[in-house]
Amino acid sequence: MKPDLNQTVREIAIEHPGTVPVFESLGIDYCCGGKRGLQDACERAGVPVERALDLLAAVKENPSPDTANWSGVSTHELIGEIVGRHHSYARSETPRLLTMLQKVVSRHGQTHPELASIQTLFGALTEELSAHMLKEENILFPYLDRMASAVTQGAATPPASFGSVEMPISRMLADHEDAGELLAQIRTLSAEYQAPDSACPTYRALYHGLEEFERDLHHHVHLENNILFPRALHMEQGAAELVHERP
Repeated sequence: MKPDLNQTVREIAIEHPGTVPVFESLGIDYCCGGKRGLQDACERAGVPVERALDLLAAVKENPSPDTANWSGVSTHELIGEIVGRHHSYARSETPRLLTMLQKVVSRHGQTHPELASIQTLFGALTEELSAHMLKEENILFPYLDRMASAVTQGAATPPASFGSVEMPISRMLADHEDAGELLAQIRTLSAEYQAPDSACPTYRALYHGLEEFERDLHHHVHLENNILFPRALHMEQGAAELVHERP
């Protein structure tokens, strides 16, 4: 691909999904902070712009679950990917990581007090995520699925108890910001997930698991913030305009 400094990180990640692993490796926020331009995002991440441009230019579009063009699939398929892959991953990984945290804190907490803070932060993150995913699965996502079906058929959008989709979406976006902040604190406390030389295998596995959890959540949020939610707002706006145009 040919990177463009005038594009936002969000636009690049959507148009060229193969760039997502590059942004991850450079620590560039392409989900919650995706509205920033590439140059601004590089400066905030402390990454030389030239290095980012070189890595992005070398990207080859090689579809995989992380690099597939999810902007081109139906709303139903996109929701299925978010719930079936990312929600399921979070639910399966959080108990495992919490158990590992408990073991590592009990064995190494006295010499590495940051572990207790990481345990507290990750516990708060899992509680927030649990409530967040339930709201999406039980309220927001079913409505977006019905709305997309109605728009496809040229019918009126179904009524919603929450009024405009902008309201629940704004709450989900706020949740994403909170989750991103908790993850950033965990990354800092763990020295970028680098276990000390004296760390036991469980300690090292914990940090690896936390880093993988962060990576998955970034892609999870990207699919919602940058693709699903803007599409939902656009569908609602388009449906409203169509109603006004009808005699």
